Amino acid sequence: LLATLLVQSGEPAWALITVATLGNSAGSAVNWWLGRYLTRFQDRRWFPFSPESLRKAEGWYHRYGRWTLLCSWMPVIGDPLTLVAGTLREPLPSFLLLVVLAKLGRYLVVAGVALAIW
Repeated sequence: LLATLLVQSGEPAWALITVATLGNSAGSAVNWWLGRYLTRFQDRRWFPFSPESLRKAEGWYHRYGRWTLLCSWMPVIGDPLTLVAGTLREPLPSFLLLVVLAKLGRYLVVAGVALAIW
């Protein structure tokens, strides 16, 4: 969607990248909050993450610490990492700093590729 908007909308790239970064980071902040309060329901069928994906993300988080949040841009592993960060009580300011940097990096790459190709 970002690539399409960059190429077709005529809106400034910085504005589109800012909105994408802030919106995606807000979603990760929701995961952090959910991790703080809803993991007590992880045995329920409706819980969004499998026990295996949570275990994997928790292992990464314990092994590499808060720096794993720089991988929060990645598909599949990014959301569980942000949930685990909340579960393990990562302070919100450091969480947001790392997640925003990761998401911004992803969208800068997407924008660069989209604008270079079109």
